[in-house]
Amino acid sequence: MDAERTTYPDVSVRAPSGIFTGRLSSATVEQVERLLSGRTRDIFLDGELADLFRERSWRQTAKIVRAWMVWVIVLDVLTLGLNAILLPTPTVTSMLLPASILPPAALFAAIAFRKPHARWLEGVFILTSMFLILLSVALVGVNAGGEFYERHLTITLFVAVTAIVIFPIPLSWAMTIAAYALGLYLVFQLRNPDIQAGSALAGTLFFASGVAATLVARRTATILAQKTFLLELRDRSRLVNLADANARLELLARTDPLTGVANRRSMMEILHRFWEDDHARPTGAAVLMCDVDDFKRLNDNLGHAEGDRCLVKIAGIIQSCMSDELDHVARYGGEEFLVFLPGSGEQEAGEVAERIRGRVETASLPNPTSRVVPYVTLSIGVSTMGKDGKLVSAEEIQRQADAALYRAKESGRNCVKVHVSGDHLD
Repeated sequence: MDAERTTYPDVSVRAPSGIFTGRLSSATVEQVERLLSGRTRDIFLDGELADLFRERSWRQTAKIVRAWMVWVIVLDVLTLGLNAILLPTPTVTSMLLPASILPPAALFAAIAFRKPHARWLEGVFILTSMFLILLSVALVGVNAGGEFYERHLTITLFVAVTAIVIFPIPLSWAMTIAAYALGLYLVFQLRNPDIQAGSALAGTLFFASGVAATLVARRTATILAQKTFLLELRDRSRLVNLADANARLELLARTDPLTGVANRRSMMEILHRFWEDDHARPTGAAVLMCDVDDFKRLNDNLGHAEGDRCLVKIAGIIQSCMSDELDHVARYGGEEFLVFLPGSGEQEAGEVAERIRGRVETASLPNPTSRVVPYVTLSIGVSTMGKDGKLVSAEEIQRQADAALYRAKESGRNCVKVHVSGDHLD
């Protein structure tokens, strides 16, 4: 079993703001850096960045569109009601049919933006609804005639401008809405019997300059929103990378660099957590102290490189003998390994220890000058908590395992000894 299981932070979640917190492709990261290093006015999102920006901003965009659509419906109904009170009945009657176009058109868009759709389909929804809304406003004035004719055409431009300013939509959509409004204004003004064609064209050009300025402002707002998104995305990406780096550093701080199992510091933390957690602690626990017999002779005879390879193989053998995912092994010293078996009693711990000892001996790792056999062997001391569940301290159970290990060494090495009362270290 792994000596210490380090859990990396989940970097694929979404933050409350909707900003992406996962890993980006290297090409996308390079694109973010390139866009931020260039001029702000040159920012243009495509590919993965465009998809992420849309995902981040869709909820807010949908809320704005729905609120605006409700606003024009309410305004249309209130205006028609007020006209019914103040204006002659024939005039009001002429307004009813064109005014009735607006509410269902706006309601259609409001309903359509309750959930995401394909980008092109959302464009169809909003542009169709806006054309019908603008047409409705213009026709109300055209049908009523007189002073209402030009007034409602001007209101048509006002409605279009408010939509362009408020809707955080692509520039192409905003330009289409502007074209709708200016086109309706020009067409109906050319048919206006009260003005000349030249005046209609001059008025259209005048309003076109204002609409153009609005489109520039819309583009600027979009670019700034995209730049903010890119900055947030870069910061989040860097935070993810930093979290990964910290996790790797934490793992390195807890891992023995040679064998890959936990180091002494990590094992001490595991033991102290176990001893301090009264509620989650299972009944029973055992500590095995394993020491390579005559390891100094192996180093002196075969060299330190062979000694290192031996330790790596022993660590792997010990890990393969673990029977529970809660079991831990750590390199405790130069040639010492400490095994912690939470929930194990004396018999089970003894069986694990004997399995470790036997597999190391069977591996026949060379140690030609060993005083036991010409192969690598282990001496193991075992200490367990009492069956009544009473625990000595973490330090004490290690001392007991050390004492049992000392007795195993005195007994000729390559054996397992369980701590009994009277064991001591000289």
